[in-house]
Amino acid sequence: MSTFGRLFKVTTYGESHCKSVGCIVDGVPPGLTLEEKDIQPQLTRRRPGQSALSTPRNEKDRVEIQSGTEFGKTLGTPIAMIVRNEDHKPKDYSEMDNYPRPSHADFTYSEKYGIKASSGGGRASARETIGRVAAGAIAEKFLHYVSEVEIVAFVTQIGSIKMNRDPFDPAFHQLLNTITREQVDSMGPIRCPDASVADLMVKEIEKHRDAKDSIGGVVTCVVRNLPTGLGEPCFDKLEALLAHAMLSIPASKGFEIGSGFEGVSVPGSKHNDPFYFDKDSGKLRTKTNNSGGVQGGISNGENIYFSVPFKSVATISQEQKTATYDGEEGVLAAKGRHDPAVTPRAIPIVEAMTALVLADAVLIQKAREYSKNVVR
Repeated sequence: MSTFGRLFKVTTYGESHCKSVGCIVDGVPPGLTLEEKDIQPQLTRRRPGQSALSTPRNEKDRVEIQSGTEFGKTLGTPIAMIVRNEDHKPKDYSEMDNYPRPSHADFTYSEKYGIKASSGGGRASARETIGRVAAGAIAEKFLHYVSEVEIVAFVTQIGSIKMNRDPFDPAFHQLLNTITREQVDSMGPIRCPDASVADLMVKEIEKHRDAKDSIGGVVTCVVRNLPTGLGEPCFDKLEALLAHAMLSIPASKGFEIGSGFEGVSVPGSKHNDPFYFDKDSGKLRTKTNNSGGVQGGISNGENIYFSVPFKSVATISQEQKTATYDGEEGVLAAKGRHDPAVTPRAIPIVEAMTALVLADAVLIQKAREYSKNVVR
């Protein structure tokens, strides 16, 4: 479905080459200061045509708030936002009337609905994520009011080229403690904070782009200053909700939180995160953070950090042997404008989906805290 969240809820609409895309956000608390200028920066970070590493489709992605605010304040009513498609070229996809693109959603959408959007992947396009990013910007502003929550995502791998993300390395955790969006964006369109591998990543994307091919990568995200107690055992554990959110992003293929797969090789005596009392904060803290900020499905106040792999983009201009919808063998060389690597542009999408999960979790927990106080 096209709706995500329970109390802080977003419904997105629009296809890749329709007149506009956008969303309706319900559950935003009233009285929050909000204007287009609060939302636009993240949409600008997501938009196509930013560099030679992304699709040349030239969209400004200017957001317009249609409802739910007055005089720069939220009213508590649904907030509608629209972004108009200006550079859509549906005729670029005419050859796909006969050929379902390998590893794209053309075939599966057709099987599910008996019809599909004729161009650009329809709702399976990354264009759909504009509504998510706009809604996520509102969620982030709310989270900042709650406890100055910070969410920063960055590229840690392109193809086989990786920066250090060893969960047991103190240097990696120091990076998680200090990395900012300004630092990420200062590395140019690749958005990898490790200068020793960033140029190699750029060259890797360029190599596949020039061969009319594509390449995948990994985005890592850290959340700082998150309150304790967020998450709903047993089926809505915080990491389960984050995994749901990340795996709903186009081209995502997995989710790994904390020590992740590396943790299986470490015995419990070394993997456990011992507690200590932090006199500065007056709270229990953990000396290590192999749990990734979540224990028993509930946030423990430490940094939440996770990684999401994104596959190589399915639509490529290189000739591929495939079959038509009627089963006739043929060759498809997709036209149109496509990203050689979606990973760098996925950064604000990962941040947005993280914010939506956390804003929803905060509202749910606040409701619980209120009801707990009422009966005491």
